[in-house]
Parts: sequence; C-alpha cells; structure tokens
Amino acid sequence: MTAPAGPDARSKLSLPLRGHLAMLLFSSLVAGSFSLGSMSANAVDPAALNAVRFLIAAIVIGAAALTTKGVPRSAWRAPWRYLILGGLFAGYFVLMFEGLKTAHPVSTAAVFTLTPLMSAGFGWGLLGQVTTRRMFLALGIGAAGALWVIFRADWQAFLRFEVGKGEVYYFWGCMLHAVYTPMVRKLNRGEAPVVFTFGMLIAGLVILSIVGARDIWATDWLALDALVWGTILYLAIFASAATFVLLQFATLHLPSAKVMAYTYLVPSWVILWEMALGHGAPSGFVLVGIALTCLALVMLLESDT
Repeated sequence: MTAPAGPDARSKLSLPLRGHLAMLLFSSLVAGSFSLGSMSANAVDPAALNAVRFLIAAIVIGAAALTTKGVPRSAWRAPWRYLILGGLFAGYFVLMFEGLKTAHPVSTAAVFTLTPLMSAGFGWGLLGQVTTRRMFLALGIGAAGALWVIFRADWQAFLRFEVGKGEVYYFWGCMLHAVYTPMVRKLNRGEAPVVFTFGMLIAGLVILSIVGARDIWATDWLALDALVWGTILYLAIFASAATFVLLQFATLHLPSAKVMAYTYLVPSWVILWEMALGHGAPSGFVLVGIALTCLALVMLLESDT
C-alpha cells in the first residue's frame, strides 16, 4: 500500500514547477474577474471600484505578511519601485473595467491572451530574456487564436479591422500588464512575494485614491446591490490578493513569456464561468480560436515537462 504524499514529497517539487502550478491557479481565478466584472462594470466608476478592491486586498495581504514573514524595514527601501508597479497594475485594472462596460467577457479574455507576446518583447528589452523560435511560433499561434476570438470568427470584420471600443481600452491595459511582469523581476531586491505584493498594493491604493477621489466620494456605497459587493470581494480576495502573490512567485522563478503563457487558458476558463452563470457558450467557430490559444500554451510549456 502506497503511503500518501506528505511534506517530504511536496518539498521535492522544484521551484519552476511550483511556478507553473501557481500560474495554473492564477488563470482560473483571473477568469472569474471577466465574467463577474462585466456584470458590475457599469455600476461603479472603475477607479472608485478598484480603489476599494486594492484597499481590501492590501488588508488581506498585509495581515498575511505580518502573520508569516513579517514586513522588514528593508522592504521599504526605494519605495519608488512600488509606485511604478502599483501604477502599472492600477492602470491595468481601470482600463479593464472600462473595456468590460461594452466588450463581451470572452472577447476581453481573448485580448488578455495577447499579453504573452508583448511580455516577451518587454522581457527582452528589460531583462535580456531571449525568446526562442519555438516560443515565438507558439506566441504567434496564440495571438492568431486571440484575434480569431476578438473578431468573433468573422473574416470580413478582421479585414476591416472592426474592433470594439471596449477591446481597445483593454488592449492598452494589457500593455501595462505585460510591462508589469518583467518589472517585478527587475525591481525585486529579495523581498518575499507577499511582502512585495503588499508594497505594490499600498502604492496602487494611493494612486487610485488620488485619481478617483471625486468618484469615490460621489458613490453611494451603501446603495450598491449584493452582486456588486460580491464582485468587489471576489476581485479583492481571489482575483487580487491571491493572484498577485501567485504572479509574484511565478515571475521570480519562470521567464516572463512562460509566466504570461498561462493567460492562454483564461478564455477557456471564462467560457466555463459564462456557462456556469447561465450566459451560454460561444459559437463553434469561435471555439477554433480558443483551441489555438490552448495549443500555444502546450507548445510553450512542452520543453518544461
């Protein structure tokens, strides 16, 4: 009879493998923010909503940091690092919710899958990480699949380059996300992921509170319905606090392009979320694009298996 896997078995997992597992969980949690976010995007101004989200996430992460590794004084050296990272992620989330006001969740999730290609470029420019021919081919296939979904499998719309306003907003947000990934590795000075995330959240909260001060003050928070508050809590705890730590951990142990490769799973997760929420499934032709993004993920990770 085989003994159950215990701490010794788990300790044998290499850091890169743990990074892959972290990103698998990351993709499933992030997907929920698209479906739930689209249902609440028009209820609260994006800057105000995300300020509350960052506040709750900062409380959760701060408590986790204090009860585990603590927050050493050395973590606050060069605070400008947190302002850069907090600004990038705050900008990403604001543009995401601007996009979700008009774009379909599956379509915005497809835009999200363009970030690995952008992240590979920024990883090369900031960290000198070289993208192999195989990785470049995989990124190209994934981008093609994303475009197929974004244009809803309509070749004529692709030729006319008919992109919705929501998708355009979110594309620029994804550009900020793609910069964020290699910047974490470049700016981290040995801080634990939970501590580094806490600093980034505090900085992002300060930026959002300044930018969205008028909307925060004007929002009648007590009048928001349960769906909006449930979305805010999910975004803060699962799609922010948890995913920030997972992303920080994976970024420190995997190349930027491979970290962002897991975004190729997000549209598939979003489809499952949409079906679970009773919103139906996309057409078969759109699923071809989803299949291409999954193929890109397999190609990017095959060398690590």
